[in-house]
Amino acid sequence: MSFLRLCSAARISPSSSRAAFATSSICRSNIGKKAISYPSTVTFTPNPLPNGDIDLQVAGPKGTANVVVESFFELKWENAAQSTGASGTSPAPISSLSLTVQDPSKKVQRSRWGLRRTLIANAVQGLTEGFVLPLKLVGVGYRAQLEDDPTRLAEKGKRLNMKLGFAHPVFISVPEDIQAETPMPTRIVLRGKDKQRLGQFAAQIRSWRKPEPYKGKGIFVGDETIKLKSVKKK
Repeated sequence: MSFLRLCSAARISPSSSRAAFATSSICRSNIGKKAISYPSTVTFTPNPLPNGDIDLQVAGPKGTANVVVESFFELKWENAAQSTGASGTSPAPISSLSLTVQDPSKKVQRSRWGLRRTLIANAVQGLTEGFVLPLKLVGVGYRAQLEDDPTRLAEKGKRLNMKLGFAHPVFISVPEDIQAETPMPTRIVLRGKDKQRLGQFAAQIRSWRKPEPYKGKGIFVGDETIKLKSVKKK
């Protein structure tokens, strides 16, 4: 018996029967629903804004950071739990922060759920441990060194002096909120508390010599790799 005959025998319409069989649950954010763990050295201060949003101030050993949270988010803090430290003798209190939305069925709220959770988690990690981003210079004669910036002597600023195959050296000033090191002539290590600022500065350095696919030369950020191409022969 066909589907329409079954519907007519039961005296129901096909549209209502399809709605009755639709029992799929609302898709929730796999990242947004995860709780954010933070130590006792981190504090949160929610400041309400005129438009109803919340300016969440995160304070830690390395400074402060602000994350704007929309009004449809709900923040829930859980009490600290004792966790064993690295030595096994000194317990450290660990608390957690959960982020939920008022209506998961709305696309706007679901789309920003994971983003806001990631921004808060990055702020916690940056203010406690910090972020480290290595860069690798690959090429004949490519090298870099850290030196004093003559344009910022009063601020004791630093700059990168890089040889990248040009007829002139490349100078890039290091921002105040980022620490740069050159443990090797072909290695640059960037450290900072803001992951976005760290990535932007690394992209600025990389823009001078982007990795090329024929000889594999260039400035590689992190674990970046490139697939080499074979040169076409006539």
